[in-house]
Amino acid sequence: MSTHKKKLIETSLPLEAINAASKREKSIRHGNPSTLHLYWSRKPLATARAVLFAQLVDDPVARPEEFPTVEEQDAERARLHKLIERLVIWENSNDEALFAQAQEEIRKSNGGKLPSVLDPFAGGGSIPLEAQRFGLESYASDLNPLAVLLNKSLIEIPSKFSGKAPIHPGSLDQPIYLRAEGLSEDVLYYGQWMRDEAYRRIGHLYPQVSGPDGELHTVIAWKWARTVINPNPANPIEVPLVNSWWLSKKKGKEAWIRASVENGQMRYEVVHDANGPTGDEDGTVNRQGAVSVSDGTPIGFDYIRSEARSGRLGAKLVAVVADTSRGRIYITPTDFHSKIPQIKSPDIVPDSEIFDWPGRINVYRYGMTRWGDLFTNRQLVAMTTLSDLVGEARERVLADALAAGLPEGDRLENGGHGAQAYADAVTTYLALGVSRLADRSSSLCSWDSSRESVRNVFARQAIPMVWDYAEVNPFSSSSGNFLGQIEWVAKALAHTPAVSQGRAEQISATSRNYSNLVISTDPPYYDNIGYADLSDFFYVWLRRSLADIHPSIVGTMLTPKTDELVANPYRHNGKEGAAQFFVSGFNAVFERARQGAITDVPMTVYYAYKQQDGKADGSTSTGWYTLLSGLIEAGWEITATWPMRSELSNRMLSQGTNALASSIVLACRPRPENAATITRRTFIAALKSELPEALRTLMQGTIAPVDLAQAAIGPGISVFSRYARVREADGRDMSVKDALMLINSTLDDVLGEQETDFDPDTRFAVKWYRQYGWKQGDSGIADQLARSSDTSIGALERGGIFEAKGGKARLLSPSQLDGEWNILMDQRVSVWEATVRLAAIMEKNGLDKVAELLAYVQQRINTDAVKELGFLLFHEAEKKNDTKDALLFNGLVSAWSDINTQVSSYVLVAETEYQGALDLGEDKS
Repeated sequence: MSTHKKKLIETSLPLEAINAASKREKSIRHGNPSTLHLYWSRKPLATARAVLFAQLVDDPVARPEEFPTVEEQDAERARLHKLIERLVIWENSNDEALFAQAQEEIRKSNGGKLPSVLDPFAGGGSIPLEAQRFGLESYASDLNPLAVLLNKSLIEIPSKFSGKAPIHPGSLDQPIYLRAEGLSEDVLYYGQWMRDEAYRRIGHLYPQVSGPDGELHTVIAWKWARTVINPNPANPIEVPLVNSWWLSKKKGKEAWIRASVENGQMRYEVVHDANGPTGDEDGTVNRQGAVSVSDGTPIGFDYIRSEARSGRLGAKLVAVVADTSRGRIYITPTDFHSKIPQIKSPDIVPDSEIFDWPGRINVYRYGMTRWGDLFTNRQLVAMTTLSDLVGEARERVLADALAAGLPEGDRLENGGHGAQAYADAVTTYLALGVSRLADRSSSLCSWDSSRESVRNVFARQAIPMVWDYAEVNPFSSSSGNFLGQIEWVAKALAHTPAVSQGRAEQISATSRNYSNLVISTDPPYYDNIGYADLSDFFYVWLRRSLADIHPSIVGTMLTPKTDELVANPYRHNGKEGAAQFFVSGFNAVFERARQGAITDVPMTVYYAYKQQDGKADGSTSTGWYTLLSGLIEAGWEITATWPMRSELSNRMLSQGTNALASSIVLACRPRPENAATITRRTFIAALKSELPEALRTLMQGTIAPVDLAQAAIGPGISVFSRYARVREADGRDMSVKDALMLINSTLDDVLGEQETDFDPDTRFAVKWYRQYGWKQGDSGIADQLARSSDTSIGALERGGIFEAKGGKARLLSPSQLDGEWNILMDQRVSVWEATVRLAAIMEKNGLDKVAELLAYVQQRINTDAVKELGFLLFHEAEKKNDTKDALLFNGLVSAWSDINTQVSSYVLVAETEYQGALDLGEDKS
């Protein structure tokens, strides 16, 4: 048996607060480090921050000398929860006093020292960044050079130049620069120089357009439609391939494109009215293929692909979007604007080959086999001009840094801190700005008619074909402009913590050293995302700009893929080969991590658990079992599992699938080498012995009922994984899948055993609800069940929860109990009545009304029992596939902490009125 001091993450978390902050973070843009540059499936900073803190801080049960009783442990746990709830708030991200308090808690729980944290699959950098925010030494590594550059830009470069003043001419004489504010200011300054210089060289390619008023306006975007020749030999006209003809659907500003045939040629006209095309008339392309607008000839995708691969896929300008003081205007294109982009491609463009990954990178099938093929010639001119200007900007930064008095020093890659290194640093961020622009300046960008803006290439984790595309003006002041990309980069940089040492390096997770490092990581998600293949879209531009700045990182033509830990059936001999590659690589990583692992702090591992992972039979995806099995086989004991939701949904699948989790976090400890082997019977006995207390602690926290089943896997799989093997009756080793089924079954039993602690009316109601819900049943059966529960139908009716007449009986539904409730005059109050009434009132009237009533309820019954019954009823509703009831009870319990916070303002009034009611009762007697 392993013995270790439990950390908070192994016991209890304020999940609702963490999930709410993570969800809110998605709407926070300016300054969020995630806006430095796109990367796939980044963890929300709030999630990473909370997990790291809970991973490093002792649970009070680990310090019995300070917290000897259960009550004292609960109180300390609640204090730590409150601290986490403050830490995850976005506005507190750079609250130095708050993070100093958090750092002291970490130090106190780790022998007076601050541990160093590593993420070996650093990706977008959320985990290393949040480790640094706590003042910890932060280490990030990844095989993907894009990920390495992003982590250098988040944790390594900002800390190297933290607190430094900007060096550009004319900078303000500000006495104090916090964190990377000075560096951020220089990035803005030299980014503006790049924009102005690029406009001087190629601005003529982006002319203004004449509006209806005769005035010239800056173009935001040109909308193009790809074209093919009609396969009907009798009418070989150019056919536009368009998903939608609409340009704007905003009320009062409706605009769309009318396509017509004149003299054997297509003509496009922008129309301003609300009576635009609908249904099949809106566009010419759908999932089945295309149709010719001239004669209705159907056009299959096979024909379109063949034409495209033969170089006969054309493009036609169909609309121009311009900016005015009154908003967007949409203009019919002229020959002048159609001919301007017909320029020669630059001599040197990204020429590396795109990987053909069906369903993920569909452009290959349409003749776009090189990365340069994803851009128009005008876009290639702009991208190459700006990429080359990055190097010219570096020379200006270097000259200005030397003039500002910085010593020349070594280059950044050699560990320098002087002018050379500073010029490399500024250049890195300028290159990221150019790379960001690629996501908005490709012929795979589309026009969003609802938002009147350009939709970027990576609206999802794939590179799909786009038929009608929007070509932005990089020199406008609207969506997709270059200076806007620099501003995003600069704001993200200014918000980095830059408070402690950080280091990012390019190395495979299977070969790096893990000694003396706390591990928190978000590994690749089996077959969900092709990180390397998608990264090449940006890498080909970053390599052009940064080959002399980061030669060891961008030294290869494309990102490394052979060793990338992703189950790609197109690289690894089909699904079986891909699965074997992933499993063996995954196990190798965590076996190596196990060899150098520290024992005082658990490792945390994220798994992206999406809705589609839940199967109809209640099973889950290969990736989930692979993760659990791989960790256990690599010698790890899993001590907790926590569902982390950054996206909420009203959809609930069957119990055990946890359809709402967007990530699961596992806490893991090295399993002792001499771990025992046990039988199935011993395993079940251990589950029944340990799960009840673990569930009590979980429910004492702020976990929602919807998350309980997933969180309960933690203590359950902990029992399974602490042993070398669990033997079935026939001698086979028990599988992870079978263990999870037993854990879910035991959870049912444990929750069911709570019924014995409830009052008789509630025990009856739970049994009746389990069998009939809110439907009618036989009165005779109701009478028998009531007697066996030590109550009666008459008592249940007086309690206001049941009715029986005409030989039929039923529970009163929530909608019948959501009205006014005078609890002081209620002669018979049960936990059932309180729970159902409060849940119904919560749905109808909201949290404030429930808090007011709870102040009175707690004078009559134990409100902890109300919360416990809420968990149980959610569990029963989910098993019955009753989404409405499940949402009802989940809503009440999820808000329990907030409700109790507000109850105090009503307590004094409630106590006074309650005492008055008692006195009145005594007078009557």
